[in-house]
Amino acid sequence: MRVLGLSGSHRRAGNTDQLVEKTLDVLRGQGFNTEFISLADKSLDFCKDCDGCRENPRCVFDEDDQNYILDELQAADAIVIGSPVYFGGVSSRLKTVFDRTLPLRRAKLSLAGKIGAAITVGGSRNGGQEHTIADIHHFMLIHEMIIVGDQKTAHFGGCAQGRGQGDALKDEVGVQTVINTAEKIGQTLKKINPHI
Repeated sequence: MRVLGLSGSHRRAGNTDQLVEKTLDVLRGQGFNTEFISLADKSLDFCKDCDGCRENPRCVFDEDDQNYILDELQAADAIVIGSPVYFGGVSSRLKTVFDRTLPLRRAKLSLAGKIGAAITVGGSRNGGQEHTIADIHHFMLIHEMIIVGDQKTAHFGGCAQGRGQGDALKDEVGVQTVINTAEKIGQTLKKINPHI
C-alpha cells in the first residue's frame, strides 16, 4: 500500500513539509510505502478553464508539473495533504493543484475510495487551521475520498502551530495530532485491505 504526502507550502523544508514528513514517517514505521511531494519547487499554472479535460483524463496544458502530480495522486492508496494557513485557507499553490484535478473527477472519479487526511499549520494556536482543514476536506469530498481525522485530539486532522522554520515540531500537542492522524490512516488502510 502506498501513501502520498503532498505539502502545499511555498517554503521547502518548512513547517508544513516537516509535518507531512512526520505523518509519512509514522506510516513507514507501520510498513507502508510512502512518497513525498513538496509543491514549493513545482512549476504550476492556473486552470485555464479550457475544458480540454472533458475528453482527456489528463490536463491538456502539459507545460508544468500538474500532470506529474495527477499521476502520483492516482497511484496512491491514501493521500495526506498539508497546507500552511494563508488568510484562513489553503495556500495558493495547493488551491491551484486542487483546481486542476478536474480531469481526475471526470475520468471515472479516479480518487474515489482513496483514504484522505489533512495536516495544517498556522502562526497561532487558533490561526485558521480548522478552516484550512475544511478546504482540504472539501477537495476530498468532491473526489469522493474517504476522510479520516486524528481520532483522539483535534478530530479533523493534524493541526499545529508554528511561525519560524521548525517551530511546528516543537508544538507537542500539534505533533500528537499529526501522529494520531497517521495512525488513523494506517488503521483505516488495514481495515479496508485486511491482507496487508
